[in-house]
Amino acid sequence: MGWSGTEGPDWVERPAHRLWLLDQARGLFDLFRPALDPAGGFHPLDLRGQPLGGAAGRLRQIHDTTRMVHCYTLARELGLPGADRMIDHGMQTLWSRHRDPRHGGYVWSFDPDGPVNATKQAYGHAFVLLAAASARVAGHPDADRLLADVGEVIRHRFWDAAAGASREEFTEDWHPLGPYRGQNSNMHLTEALMAAFEATGDAEWLGMAERIARLLIDRHARAEHWRVPEHYDADWRVDRDYAGDPMFRPAGTTPGHALEWSRLLVQLWHLGGQRESWLREAAEALFLRTVEIGWDRRAGGFYYTLHWSDRPDREDRFWWPCAEGIGAAHVLRHSGGDARFEGWYRRIWDFVADHFLDRTHGGWFAELDGDLRPVERVFRGKPDLYHAVQACLIPLVPPTASVTRGLRAASRSLLAAH
Repeated sequence: MGWSGTEGPDWVERPAHRLWLLDQARGLFDLFRPALDPAGGFHPLDLRGQPLGGAAGRLRQIHDTTRMVHCYTLARELGLPGADRMIDHGMQTLWSRHRDPRHGGYVWSFDPDGPVNATKQAYGHAFVLLAAASARVAGHPDADRLLADVGEVIRHRFWDAAAGASREEFTEDWHPLGPYRGQNSNMHLTEALMAAFEATGDAEWLGMAERIARLLIDRHARAEHWRVPEHYDADWRVDRDYAGDPMFRPAGTTPGHALEWSRLLVQLWHLGGQRESWLREAAEALFLRTVEIGWDRRAGGFYYTLHWSDRPDREDRFWWPCAEGIGAAHVLRHSGGDARFEGWYRRIWDFVADHFLDRTHGGWFAELDGDLRPVERVFRGKPDLYHAVQACLIPLVPPTASVTRGLRAASRSLLAAH
């Protein structure tokens, strides 16, 4: 597994490490600036950081648009010039291209000719809520109308009050597409609900986030010895045999999602006034279980997916589980955790620096094969700013709030340890 000592001050307490994190974040924001497409939305980028060609280059997907709004809100909080233009462009795209003025809600994708996939997905609406909440923190003039609109859709179309979680997907005119229920969309909705609570003070949002966490983590993940089941039927019974899209609904269990939940549970614990002690317990248990079964002790990195027996299923390493592991290790360490979390924080960053950072063209490679060579099997090019830039910025702020709120509070002291 490799040695990763924890002697001396934690890395995040060292000014040089904090400066390195800021430099990495600035480089990522610079890399993605050419993604802005004046005709609408943002170009996907190839490995060199240039707009992709072909049919893939024409497609604009809702999670890309919303994440760019959220991420450049972070850039704005850092005081980086040019962020306002990116936010404004994304907000306009959400309202004029993704929003469905006839049926309500937000379509998954469009191209220059109009909607391509007009279905209404819980995953996409979760990120619309996140973008709206982040834009509100930044003071964008259109944030309130977007927040009100998507909030109404989530409450009245997606939210299942009896289950305490979100329904998954609908046709363009709101007919259910099937009985499937997914943890991935609900995990990101939890993230967005916490952001909406921070942006508005509306406790309803926080209560919804807590209910999702109780269902998916306190009930299901706890019963599975801190593995996070991904797929369910309409009655929220685990479907162990489900195998869907490898990007959004892969078979088996996904270590990266357990790490992401670990970080979100710490934030939820803090936002709720630390009144629900199980959240802190579960966050630590998820993290420690995941690094035990999901980290390749020979070559390093997290396997993308595991069989239910914990042996690797998809052995390729994706960038985002490492990014989530960094964030989770940081918030656990700085919410009362011991030196094990500092050790993992250093180990994961070492792996990222050695294998994921593209020192020629910038940014992070998205996928590595079993021999840790960059490949393009599920993702093409540089597909995402969101995970990588948050890995750089979450360690710079206290673990008591989202990175957006944290940057607002810590803007004058980012190079000083908190």
